[in-house]
Amino acid sequence: MSKLLSVTMAGLIVLTIGVGARAVDDAPAAAEGEPLAVGQALPQFVTIDDRGEPWKSNEHVGRKVVVFYFYPGDFTGGCVVQAQAFREGLKTLEALDIEVVGVSGDQAATHELFKKSHELKHTLLADPEGILAAQLGIPVRRTENPAVVRAVDLNRKPLLDEQGQPITVERKVTYPRWTAIVDREGKLVSKRTQVNPSTDADDVRKLVEALPK
Repeated sequence: MSKLLSVTMAGLIVLTIGVGARAVDDAPAAAEGEPLAVGQALPQFVTIDDRGEPWKSNEHVGRKVVVFYFYPGDFTGGCVVQAQAFREGLKTLEALDIEVVGVSGDQAATHELFKKSHELKHTLLADPEGILAAQLGIPVRRTENPAVVRAVDLNRKPLLDEQGQPITVERKVTYPRWTAIVDREGKLVSKRTQVNPSTDADDVRKLVEALPK
């Protein structure tokens, strides 16, 4: 029997009306309830990362370029490809002063397992209620009957628990594959709704290289 990965800590996402520490004065904030548009400042938020620790946007946004790539969920085919592409291209992106952050509706414990088993170095944020995704206007898909996904390693072999049973995870919230880029001033400069998981890391590099210095 497969072991279901359970999480008791709910993902915490708190959005505030403030903007990034270095956001410029001419970058308007989105109106309450309205999705963020290109040119607007990203509201500050606090959520949970893959270590189960608070991740505060004001400690990242406004300090460097931050790339948020939203994906359906850990351990699924395209999402594995996308995560591995960012893993392989991470040094090149970091050399451009880019911080890469993956976001899905999975819980922190699922992110931790995915990150470890796929040797990822970038941060993964938990958005189990779809709050952050909705703030950016990303469609949030919820279901009463959670999808059950088998956790697999780099070689697509099932991950096993201490009793040697396959580990599975439940997924109640998903959203489509979108990638957003926030510049050094805290403004949204790119929000792509059509993303190729295998080329996303390189597409991000090209977009950031084209930003004004």
